[in-house]
Amino acid sequence: MQQYSSLPDQNSQIDATPKLLTTIQQLRAKLWLESSLNQLQSRLNHYLLSACNNVLQAEVAESEVLQAVVNEINSVMNSTNLALTDYAVGIAMFQPQETVATVCYISRSPSQNSQPLFVDVLTAEKKLLLRLQEVIELKDLQQLENQQPPSAWRLADDSGSIMGWLIIAAAPLSCDRESLIESKAQLRSQLMSRSANYCTTALVQLRQILSWQQQYQQLSNSNQELERTNQLKNQFLANTSHEIRTPLSSIIGFTHLLLAPGYEPTIERQREYLNIIQSSGKHLLALINDILDLSKIEANQLEVQWESVDVPLLCSNVLALVKEKAANKGLRLCLEIDPDITSLVADSLRLKQMLLNLLFNALKFTSKGSVGLQVVPKGGSVHFTVWDTGSGISQEDQTQLFEPYFQIAKAVAGGSEGTGLGLAVTRKLAQIHGGSVKVESEVDSGSRFTLLLPLKQEVGVGGDEEAREAGEAKYSLSHLPLTPSSSVDILLVENDLPNADLMQIYLRKLGYQVTWVKNAAEMWEALRQLDPAVILMDVYLADGNGLNLVRQLREHEQYQTIPVIVQTAMAMKGDRETCLTAGVNDYISKPIDLPLLASLVAKYSKPPI
Repeated sequence: MQQYSSLPDQNSQIDATPKLLTTIQQLRAKLWLESSLNQLQSRLNHYLLSACNNVLQAEVAESEVLQAVVNEINSVMNSTNLALTDYAVGIAMFQPQETVATVCYISRSPSQNSQPLFVDVLTAEKKLLLRLQEVIELKDLQQLENQQPPSAWRLADDSGSIMGWLIIAAAPLSCDRESLIESKAQLRSQLMSRSANYCTTALVQLRQILSWQQQYQQLSNSNQELERTNQLKNQFLANTSHEIRTPLSSIIGFTHLLLAPGYEPTIERQREYLNIIQSSGKHLLALINDILDLSKIEANQLEVQWESVDVPLLCSNVLALVKEKAANKGLRLCLEIDPDITSLVADSLRLKQMLLNLLFNALKFTSKGSVGLQVVPKGGSVHFTVWDTGSGISQEDQTQLFEPYFQIAKAVAGGSEGTGLGLAVTRKLAQIHGGSVKVESEVDSGSRFTLLLPLKQEVGVGGDEEAREAGEAKYSLSHLPLTPSSSVDILLVENDLPNADLMQIYLRKLGYQVTWVKNAAEMWEALRQLDPAVILMDVYLADGNGLNLVRQLREHEQYQTIPVIVQTAMAMKGDRETCLTAGVNDYISKPIDLPLLASLVAKYSKPPI
C-alpha cells in the first residue's frame, strides 16, 4: 500500500527558498521605488500649489522645482541600502537651437571622501565631469541616454521639445553577486527614468501656471486701466458739464435780460452784455475744439499744415492774447527770444495752440509775480519754456499731468476753468511735430514747462503741397479786399434758420444780394430764375446731402463753373478731400467765422482775370 507524506522533500525546500527570497526582495524594491516616487511627487505638488497661490518669477519657480528634484533623488537614494559607493545627480538645461547643455543643478552624496565623479560615455571611451556649469555636448547626452544602463534621461514636453537632461554619475556597484548588481542597477534606472517623467510633467504644468498667471496679471492691469479711465471720464463729464453750464448760463441769462419787456439798457450796457455773450460762446467753442482735437489725434486724423513760422512774431502775438488775463491778475509778462531763432518749420496754428495752453495754465496757477516765455536753441531743437512764479505742482500730480481728463485737485476745488484736456492735447501735438513736452516744478516754487521742437522737419514741407496751399490760401484770404456789388447774387442753401439769418444779414450788410432756400427742391427751383455768382451749400439738408447736390450740379453744363462753398460741421481728416472730390471749390466749418466767410465769397464771386 502506497503512503504519502505531507512534508516536502529536502530538495523541494532547497529549490523554493531562493525563489521566495527573490520575490520578497523584488517586492521591497518595488515598494521602496513607489514610496520614493510618491515622496518626489508630493514635493513637486507642493511647489506647484505654491506657484498657484503666489506670483513668482518664471526663473525662480523653475529653479526651485529642478533643485527639489535633484535633492529628493539624493535623499531617497541615501535612505536605501543600494550598494552605491558614491554618486551625484544633476540636471543640465538645454536651449533650443543649441548643441550643448549646461549643468545648472546638482546634488552630491554626503560621503566624506567624495571625489569628483565622471559620467562614462560609451563604456569609458570618454569621461564627462558632472559639476555645476559644466558644458556637455548634445551628442554626448544622447549617447548617455542610449547606453545600457543609461546615465541620462531627457526632459521633453508633449511636443518633443527638450528642456533639459537628468543625469546621474555613480561609482560602480560593489557586490559579490552579479545578479544583485544588475537588479540594483535596474532599480536605479527605473527611479531616474520615472523621476525624469515627473520632473517633465511638473515643468510643463509650472509653465502653464505661470502663463495663466501672466494672462491674469495682464487682464488685471487692463481692468485697472479701464476702471481708471472710466473714473477719469466720469470726472471729465462732470467737469465738462460745469464748463458748459457756466457759459450757457451767461448766454441765456444776458440774452433774456436784453429781450425782457420794459428793460432798456444803455448802449454801453448792451455792448457789455453782448461781449459777455460772445466771450461765453467762444469758451464753449474752445471746449468743443479741445475734445475734437484729442479725438482726431487719437484717431490719427489730425491734419498738419507745415510752413515756415516767424517765431518772434508768433510769440509776440501769443503773449498779446494773454496780456489782458495777466493784467487782470496783476501779473507781469516776460518774453525772451534768442536772436538766433528767427524761423521754424511747423504748423503755426498748432504751435500757437500749444503755447497758449501752457501760458493759460501758468496764469491759472499764479496769483502774484510773473509769467514768462523763453525761446532758446539747443542742439537741433528749439526750446519754448513757459515759466511762472505760481504755486507749483507736486511730484504725484506731475506723473498724471499729461493724461487726458486729469485736473489738479486744488484747481478743481478753487473753481478754476478747465477740462483736463489742454496739456494732453499739447503733448500729442508736440509728438506729431517730432518733439516733446517736459515739466519741472516744486510746490510753492513755480513751474517750468518746456516744449521741444526740432528745427528741421523731415516731412511736410515740399511733400504736402495741398496742405501748404490750404494754409497759404487761408492766410491770404484775410487780406482780400472786400468790394462787393449789389449786383452780385449769392444763393444760400441752408437747412438751419438761425444760421441762414446770420449769413443773410451779414452778407447783405456787405452789399450782396442773398437768396435763401431751405432744401434741394427749392434750390433747383431758384436756379431756373437766378444766375448766382456763388452758391453757399449746407452739407446736411432735410431732403438730401449737400455733397450729392454738388455732384449733380457739376453734371449740368450750365452749373459746372459756379463756385460752390459748403458750410459744414465736419472737421476730421479727409473731410476736405471728400468735399473737393465732390466738386466743391472751398468749405467753411461751423460755427461760421463771418470774416472768413466774407473773404471766401469775395474771392469766388470775382470774375477771373
